[in-house]
Amino acid sequence: MRGSVYYQTAQLVKVIFCEGLKKKDKVDPTHVNFNKVASYKSMESYRSIWNNFFNYLREHWKLKDPILITSEHVAAYMDYKIEYYPSKLYLSKISSALGKLETALHLYSASNFKTPIRYDFSIRLKMLKEARDLENVADNYHNRAYDNPLELISNLSLKEHRLAATIQYEGGARYEGVGLIKKEQLLGYKTDKITNITKGVILTKEKGGKEGEVLVATQAYLELLKHIDKHSKFSIKRALYAKDIRDTCSKLHIIADGSHGFRWNFAQRRLFEYGKAGYTYEQALLTVSSEMKHNRAIITQHYTG
Repeated sequence: MRGSVYYQTAQLVKVIFCEGLKKKDKVDPTHVNFNKVASYKSMESYRSIWNNFFNYLREHWKLKDPILITSEHVAAYMDYKIEYYPSKLYLSKISSALGKLETALHLYSASNFKTPIRYDFSIRLKMLKEARDLENVADNYHNRAYDNPLELISNLSLKEHRLAATIQYEGGARYEGVGLIKKEQLLGYKTDKITNITKGVILTKEKGGKEGEVLVATQAYLELLKHIDKHSKFSIKRALYAKDIRDTCSKLHIIADGSHGFRWNFAQRRLFEYGKAGYTYEQALLTVSSEMKHNRAIITQHYTG
């Protein structure tokens, strides 16, 4: 499907929106209008999320044709949203919108191709349930730090994933900070003024375009440097990384809290380090928030429970 994001979602709206549709028809699996949308307000809400999803796919996956969307993309988008603590209501809306997108793509495919494409976005329901069960939402926090993060990291299947997780655990980076790292982002070594330990410095740009330094142990920095010298860059795929973490957590019989859980470990450890260095709790909160590229100190309180 060609065109801009907004043109594409408009085409999908045409096949799923049916003004004045009777409720009994849209819930009847045998009816031609089964599962379609009859409310302008609901359609507007769904389309807004579709626009966001399609823009996400273009930015992070270089995918411009929604016909090619798979369950892998849906899972990655849900992970991406859960990472930033959506409200229960908003996460439910995202899941519902992706469900309607599945229907719209089915209908569009059936109308435009001799052999319709079959879509299955049911992973969204599993992830919604897991997020609710684990309370990974803004109105009901729980401690997402891993009890034994080093064991989890050491058991990840790919060495690139182990290195990315280590950088998140040691430096507090988001996924955006470890998904792609280039040679020019490696700034050498400096002494961490809080622990007086020499660390490697990585310049990252994360949520909202915020830039800042991420400090990691020299061992991880050297490993990263060697990888980039050999491959010209360090890069991982978000969906594969998230799946590796989920699968490893399942194997180790621990709750999966995604890559963001490593940031929780970092925040809690870093606050303790600032405390040992003589900082007040309020001073530590403010400074750690800055290191984690947050604008407000209160955000870091979420990581401390």
